[in-house]
Amino acid sequence: MNQRQLFQQHVAPTSPEPMALPITKAEGVYLYDDTGKAYIDLIGGISVCNVGHRHPKVVQAIKDQADQYLHVMVYGEVIQSPQVQYAHLLSQHLPASLDCVYFTNSGAEAVEGAMKLAKRYTGRNEIIACHYSYHGSTQGALSLLGDEYFRNAYRPLLPQIKHVHHNNFESLDQITEQTACIILETVQAEGGVLAPSAAWMHALRNRCTETGTLLILDEIQVGFGRCGTLWGFEQYGIVPDVLLLGKALGGGMPLGAFISSNEIMKCLSHNPVLGHITTFGGHPVSCAAGKAAMEALLEEHMVTGVRDKEALFLKLLKHPRIININSRGLMMAVRFSGFDEVQQVIKGCLEEGLFTDWFLFASDSIRIVPPLTITMEEITEACARLIRVLDKL
Repeated sequence: MNQRQLFQQHVAPTSPEPMALPITKAEGVYLYDDTGKAYIDLIGGISVCNVGHRHPKVVQAIKDQADQYLHVMVYGEVIQSPQVQYAHLLSQHLPASLDCVYFTNSGAEAVEGAMKLAKRYTGRNEIIACHYSYHGSTQGALSLLGDEYFRNAYRPLLPQIKHVHHNNFESLDQITEQTACIILETVQAEGGVLAPSAAWMHALRNRCTETGTLLILDEIQVGFGRCGTLWGFEQYGIVPDVLLLGKALGGGMPLGAFISSNEIMKCLSHNPVLGHITTFGGHPVSCAAGKAAMEALLEEHMVTGVRDKEALFLKLLKHPRIININSRGLMMAVRFSGFDEVQQVIKGCLEEGLFTDWFLFASDSIRIVPPLTITMEEITEACARLIRVLDKL
């Protein structure tokens, strides 16, 4: 059997018709298939490859760490330099109250850990999430997910979870002294890049402070410069009680984290001891890769040009078929008439050497979240190809 047949027979499917694009190499902002055809990657691993595919510093860090040691012991029990040094680097670029890092294997696991942390620290059980939010597919994260189509098949879900409307002032009244935490994306990604108002975010922060509710911001997709600042919450002038990271955190390797203060985090160490544990969370190779990626992001000033690149996309993506574009830095949702047209656009893009997809809760839009290293010339070329696709429809 050929590779495609083996894929269809042995790799568990997640959709009836996967793209099944046979990728053999990735470099910078390009993907290459088994025929050698190059694709400009407008997905970036869904906000994973912020520093580009196979950044030399990341690759070297992986090789260097592999020469030292791989898995040693359950996370948090022995001193492993990649974990310690990466946690230190993160804390240096976060507000003082976010100085204690718990590494996990993925963003979804960071969500699970944060849910436990909020219950343990506050002694409360109620959790609030938002409609059209996405926080992962594990059972707890799925209970937070803000769409009934994806939740319904897996009931019963976790109890005492309420969903409210994002960026809605009346929703804040649902936060009370019984609420352990409210978890939301700083910018709703899968909802089609929906950014809340600064006034609402400030009111949310104040309401959480008044009620003793932990504010948990999910920056798994928007962190590490995606929105034009290192962290999305910086644009609102607020600080969460817990920050969730993933995707770009590992520089292309699997890694997640929930970050809070030492005061809050220490509650997981007693009553019971080992209040949250993970075998592979904070794997040395993943932490070495992630640290190298963050250093490259900072040293090469990749965040600086994000807004100019966003402006160029918005300038060039003009076409009668495009209804509107929601954007926040290099996170964009380009809206069309519906899902059928989106599917035609995605297929046309593959023919033109463009790689993109759609959003879970905005199926009328295609996703543009390229590596932050994409150049102005590559943006110009990508937009020209997309316009050609639309002209052919």
